[in-house]
Amino acid sequence: MTWLKPVQIDADAQAAYNEFLRDLEARLADPATDRNVLAREVLAQAMYGREYGQLLADAPLAALNLDARNVTFEAEYYLATDAERFARVKPLLWLWKNLDLTPVGQNPVTGIPTRRLLAGHIFRRVGRDFKCWQNVEFSVGYNMEVGDNVVVHRHVLLDDIGGIELHDYASLSDYVNVYSHTHSVLDGPDVTLRKTVIGRGARITYHSTVLAGSVVSDDAMLATHALLRGDIPPHGIAMGLPARVTRFKDRPRPEAYVVDSRTYPHDAGRKANPAFPDPTPNQSRLPGEGDL
Repeated sequence: MTWLKPVQIDADAQAAYNEFLRDLEARLADPATDRNVLAREVLAQAMYGREYGQLLADAPLAALNLDARNVTFEAEYYLATDAERFARVKPLLWLWKNLDLTPVGQNPVTGIPTRRLLAGHIFRRVGRDFKCWQNVEFSVGYNMEVGDNVVVHRHVLLDDIGGIELHDYASLSDYVNVYSHTHSVLDGPDVTLRKTVIGRGARITYHSTVLAGSVVSDDAMLATHALLRGDIPPHGIAMGLPARVTRFKDRPRPEAYVVDSRTYPHDAGRKANPAFPDPTPNQSRLPGEGDL
């Protein structure tokens, strides 16, 4: 049973917000829509209360920075980023990021459904009732796979360049970091991509970090400020630096798990920099250690 309660706002305001979302959804569904133009128009209205053309004439520096074609993202400097795929999602990521800085993004009534709508056009997959709070960052966005009823709280970093799976009912608390790439300690440009998996109903709690290639099983939990560089079995609770499983939840065991780190396919990894062809010896690993 949820501990949250429904909250209502003024009916006229809700009607106006619903109309905004319907219009945005219709325009995104239209293959003829120029996403860069759409994003800059929405941002001009949300941030400056005027049409983009008027803003361009009055304050060109402000206007030009609303158009994603005039800005760069960190991901564009990565050799591993698919330029074509990123170009398609970039204006929507720019819209998401900047709306979060406005009352539209800070207001859950508009912010959460707007992010849910944008996720459907950015992520590889997104399920029902995705709830994402403000100021969440992605590396490329298009490598996100999100199930039903997933919750991502404020200021979370989802480095999906190597792929991230968030299964049904997974929850990521404030200031969590989830990575899907790792650097060799011997040579920084030697980067390996590994998909990271968060299982069904798993909880990644405040200020904790999940490193690339980790598999967090169904109903598992990573404790506050923990650093995970491996796996957590079903119902396990891991804590510490590095995280170790210290106890298990007292739960009835299901007939089958969606994600069980003991059997779930682990990403073998692939190199992100052609200067370091795969395979290369991992000389940074000590006996019994996972990836750093």
